[in-house]
Amino acid sequence: MKQLDKKPSASDKKIIYKAVSWRDETAPLVIAKRTKLKANDFFEPGYDGAYLEQDGKDRYMLEYEADSDLRDTEQVPLTEPGGIEAFFKREVLPHAPDAWIAMDATKIGYEISFARYFYKPTPLRTLYQIRADILKLEAQTDGLLHKIVGAE
Repeated sequence: MKQLDKKPSASDKKIIYKAVSWRDETAPLVIAKRTKLKANDFFEPGYDGAYLEQDGKDRYMLEYEADSDLRDTEQVPLTEPGGIEAFFKREVLPHAPDAWIAMDATKIGYEISFARYFYKPTPLRTLYQIRADILKLEAQTDGLLHKIVGAE
């Protein structure tokens, strides 16, 4: 690529990485970003994939690279006591202690199922009606197969 003076696009890089890499469950987490915190910066670890690292007197906020294969979504009721955080602590963290909430991708809204409230299903036909239709079709096509195949 360098000899041709070309740079791969982000999607090309993603395809190449996927082709030449593999998952290792024992590998250390990949740090996406490391930011030095000031002395008076308040920081609550665990949300948005950011964690605290202490190096002597210095404090750093570490943001880990998310594994898109492990990404999942949840629908949390608007009336959830304690909100999204309480749901997350109760339902997710006991099963995946290293999980985090991507707050920038969190959407708050309400889903209305139009099918649930407005769809009126058509009643199913009875077995007697289905049987009558099949017998009628058989009568209409009687001998047609013999004409097609050429059997006497």
